[in-house]
Amino acid sequence: MNGGPGPCSPQEIGSLFLFERLTPEQLGRLCREGRVERFEPGAVYAEGEPASCFYVMLEGTVVLSRRVGDQDVEVNRTSQRGVYAGAMQAYLGDRVPQVYTNTMRVTEPSRFFVLPADTFAAVVQEWFPMAVHLLEGLFFGSKSTQRAVGQRERLLALGSLSAGLTHELNNPAAAAVRATATLRERVGRMRHKLRVISSGTYEPETLAQLIDIQERTAERVAKAPALSPLEAADREDALADWLDDHGVEEGWRIAPTFVQAGLDPDWLDGVAAVVDEDLLPGAVGWLNYTVETELLMDEIEDAAKRISHLVDAAKQYSQLDRAPYQVADVHELLDSTLVMLSGKIGQHIEVVRDYDRTLPRIPAYPAELNQVWTNLVDNAVAAMDAAGGGGTLTVRTGREAGRLLVEFRDTGTGIPDDIRDRVFDPFFTTKPVGEGTGLGLDISWRIVVGKHHGVLRFESEPGDTRFQVLLPLTAPSAADSPDTPEEQP
Repeated sequence: MNGGPGPCSPQEIGSLFLFERLTPEQLGRLCREGRVERFEPGAVYAEGEPASCFYVMLEGTVVLSRRVGDQDVEVNRTSQRGVYAGAMQAYLGDRVPQVYTNTMRVTEPSRFFVLPADTFAAVVQEWFPMAVHLLEGLFFGSKSTQRAVGQRERLLALGSLSAGLTHELNNPAAAAVRATATLRERVGRMRHKLRVISSGTYEPETLAQLIDIQERTAERVAKAPALSPLEAADREDALADWLDDHGVEEGWRIAPTFVQAGLDPDWLDGVAAVVDEDLLPGAVGWLNYTVETELLMDEIEDAAKRISHLVDAAKQYSQLDRAPYQVADVHELLDSTLVMLSGKIGQHIEVVRDYDRTLPRIPAYPAELNQVWTNLVDNAVAAMDAAGGGGTLTVRTGREAGRLLVEFRDTGTGIPDDIRDRVFDPFFTTKPVGEGTGLGLDISWRIVVGKHHGVLRFESEPGDTRFQVLLPLTAPSAADSPDTPEEQP
């Protein structure tokens, strides 16, 4: 239970470091318009409530905490006389949301000098006009700087992603161009071979049978089984022997193509059964062009699908055609990010997806979560590169304490003990100059904690670092918390 207002002594509040330079008249005004209040152990004010008072502790112990998801996380605890908290930005008026940005409680009977927010704003503006201008500049300037550097961080990430995407798109595009050029050549040869066959002594019934075999060969290409290297080598030998036995020159060149198409000696026996022996080499050559054509068209189709998949991943990653806030599948977001970063991850790092597919879709800002995944994957890759290159990146999803868990685990160098308290600080980076702004984890923390009311934490030792993101399964009932600086202490 809190005690009522007590007497305010100008001498007592004048001994606080915050007020020690004020005149007797100024101290008198503070005592007239403020009050001294005693609080029993418990909450003094709660995060999100209208910021109506400015508090300066005279004696006791104060604890400040921030809401993270459904939990209150302690951010400061002190018994230092003169520490202050509460309506810190009252002098800014309605230019910022005037709400408490944390929860303050006391753990023992404590006394505070309490000043109404409007009085605090008035005396600051009247007594320290130049300081107000400086504070305003610092406050809004720091927010502008954070936005500008945050935008720069996003542009750097976008540039890296664009380079990776361009590289990934170039591979299937180049394959499609090569396959198209080869296909044009093969189709020309097929037309020539068809002209030779049609001018020969084939009976109409034989030609009809060859065309039927050609169609069935094309169908067989589409259903060709996957063979092990040993199985493929054995079948190539068998086909090469069959072709040599039947007078087909350079059968060893044709055999690998027929194996890739799923053909075997029994299939060629069916061709030999309807074609005269002297015409068989020409018929086999014609079928070879058919097989090559089908394989080239499959290659072009695969390249086109790959390009389409990359474009879809880019759209999913950017969320350009979707609402900023929506119900999203976290696995789709993770997969699109991994596709976009595949060039940066490289072949030397194994990516393991350990997904719990039973997890529900969750309300979120998908584009911003993709930015979090990008930052965490980028840091993991950098840690593994610093460890000598190579390693394993494991992306795991699951449930924990009624929330959705996304974990990024790497086998890199780990985070040294002496910097663990600083990894989420703005502008702190261990990367070489020019390779990082030091805002990746700070931005990630703001997105996860500030915007999604989740948790971002990590565990680390050499060879095993895990960054974990915990997200609510349902939409938060409260509005997003304002992004304002922490109060002192």
